[in-house]
Amino acid sequence: MSIEDRKKDHVLISIDEDVESDIPAMFQDVYFVHDAVPEINLEDVELKTEFLGHELSAPVIVAGMTGGHPLAKKINAVIAEAVEELKLGMGVGSQRAALLNPSLDGTFSVVREKAPTAFIIGNIGASQVAMGLSEKEVERLIDMVRADALAIHLNPLQEAVQLEGEPFYRGFLNKAREVIESCEVPVIAKETGAGISKEAAEKIVKTGFSAIDVGGLGGTSFSKIEYYRAVNNKEKELAAISKTFGNWGIPTVLSILEVRTVTNIPLIATGGIRSGIDIAKALRLGADLVAVGRPVIQAAYKEGSLGVKRYLERLIKELRITLFLVGAKNITELRKKPIVLSLRIIEWAKQRKLKIPI
Repeated sequence: MSIEDRKKDHVLISIDEDVESDIPAMFQDVYFVHDAVPEINLEDVELKTEFLGHELSAPVIVAGMTGGHPLAKKINAVIAEAVEELKLGMGVGSQRAALLNPSLDGTFSVVREKAPTAFIIGNIGASQVAMGLSEKEVERLIDMVRADALAIHLNPLQEAVQLEGEPFYRGFLNKAREVIESCEVPVIAKETGAGISKEAAEKIVKTGFSAIDVGGLGGTSFSKIEYYRAVNNKEKELAAISKTFGNWGIPTVLSILEVRTVTNIPLIATGGIRSGIDIAKALRLGADLVAVGRPVIQAAYKEGSLGVKRYLERLIKELRITLFLVGAKNITELRKKPIVLSLRIIEWAKQRKLKIPI
C-alpha cells in the first residue's frame, strides 16, 4: 500500500471508527475546588500564553495529525484557517510522505498559506531520524511549512503493530541530537498516545529537546487505528496483536506528573483533552499548552473551517469559565488554586515516587 493510501486510511478510520482508548486520560480523577465567591468577573480572565517564543490567544493548539494525501490537504487547510483566525497554532502530520514524494509538499505547506501568522509545528518520525535524516532534509521539513518548531514523533507502539511499520529506534537519541544541533527552530519530542515516563523524559532532556508533548493514553489509540487497517487488509494475526495493545500506555494525567517530577521543560499535554475543564486540569498539573486532535479532525471533515472554529471557541469558553469558577484571573493564578486527586493517582505517584502538585 502506498504511503498516500495509508495516510487516507488513518484519516478516515480516525473519523469513522471507535478508536478512542478504553482507558481514560484520568482527568475525571482530578477535582477543582469550586469558589462560590471568586471576586473577579468572567471578563477579567486572561488566557494569553507564550510558548517557545510565540504568543497565543489561549494555551490551545491543534495536534499534528495529517498530510500526504489530497483529503489531508483539505483538512489541513480548514484547520489552518480556523487557528489563524483564533490566533492559536497547529501541527501537521508526519512529513515523511513529502520527503519521499515532493509532489505531496502542498498537502503540508497549505497550512502556512492559510495561517501566515499562526504557530506551526512540523513533524517527522523517530524511526526516520534513527535511520538517518540529512541536514538538507531537516531544512526541507522546516521550509515546507515555515515551521516555528519541529516535532519528532515517538510512536514505537504504532510502528510495532503497523502493517508497514518500521520499529527502528536503535541509536535514535544520538541521531536526534544531530538533528537538534542542525535545526534552526526548537525541536519537540512528541509521543502519539502512549505517554512519556520520567525515565524517558530524562533521556529527552539530556538529548537537548526544547519541549515535550506527553501524548498520553486516553484519546486516540493508533494501535486501534492499525487494528482496523489490519482487518481491512485481512491480516488477522496483526489485527489481534493491534487489539491487544489498544490500551497500552500511561494516561495523560499521570504522564504530566511523570515528566514534571524530573524537569520543568516546556510541556504540551495531548491525549483525551475533550473539554475546557480538561484543559484547565492539564495546566494546573503542570502543562504549559494543550493540544486537541481527533475531535478537530472530525469537525474539519464534517463542518469545515467554521466547524473547527466553533469547536475550539467552545473549548476556550469552557476554559475561561473554569478559571472564573476557581477565582483565577490567569494561568499563573490557576496553578496556585487547590485541587484534589483520586486515590488512583496518589497510589501511582507513591509507587513511582512522583511529585504531587497540590
